[in-house]
Amino acid sequence: RIEGRPVWQMLGGTSSRLRLYASSAVHRAVPDMVATAHRMLDAGFEAMKIRFGRPSIDDDLAVISAVRDAVGDRLTLMVDCNQGWRMPWDTSQPWSLETATTIAARLQAEQVFWMEEPLHRGDYAGLAALRGHLAETGTMLVAGGEMTREPYEFRELLERDCLDVFQPDCVCSQGISGLASLAREVVTRGKVFTPHTWGNGIGMLANLHLTAGTVGHEGSLWVEWPYDPPEWTIERRDYPLATHLGAAGGWIELGDSPGLGIVLDEALLARTASSTATFR
Repeated sequence: RIEGRPVWQMLGGTSSRLRLYASSAVHRAVPDMVATAHRMLDAGFEAMKIRFGRPSIDDDLAVISAVRDAVGDRLTLMVDCNQGWRMPWDTSQPWSLETATTIAARLQAEQVFWMEEPLHRGDYAGLAALRGHLAETGTMLVAGGEMTREPYEFRELLERDCLDVFQPDCVCSQGISGLASLAREVVTRGKVFTPHTWGNGIGMLANLHLTAGTVGHEGSLWVEWPYDPPEWTIERRDYPLATHLGAAGGWIELGDSPGLGIVLDEALLARTASSTATFR
């Protein structure tokens, strides 16, 4: 802001425009997930990510199969396996390499583009083995890194060739300047850099500017656009902002506003301010 230039330009100005993939979150049943996929197509998205975590893996796989049957090759599909980290209420262990490999074969049959967090983020040997196996047997990529924080962890992931797609979040790890060098190195090594962006509009803008400035569309392919109404709407995601972010035809233009281009909704923030926080 002080310089009067957008962050993406200050990082190298690779691109002001990024292609987005629709990132769903709710574990919907088959008919509702198919309807969601059609809605994303109608909104102009060319790619969509589906999150696993239904009562059984067969339920998850049935959703992928049904969506693929419904949309054909009009929509690139990604799958978030959610094995990379655990919340306090999680009671099951992350998948083993054997389990992940078996599920990967099913996903490859449905032409899934990437398999995200198929193993715990610290299972470097398992991730490297799975990535190597998939490289030999098909074209599906291994993605991960959303909760990876420390530089040494990313160094291990790079040196051991664990991932095809790197997904750090500058809100959680190293900030914009810290991840800028990682983004460039990832792409130099022939891999994809496309950050995790779940959070509010401020964090999303930070990750968008990071990506646009360092690697652009060619280095990211798609960037995550959290969107899964009615539970997760643009209004809910971008509530701190005076103007919510907008996508057109599956792309976003960052423009030339200085800094991150953020204008806060000061009145809303004043109305909703709290001096306490409760985690449920």
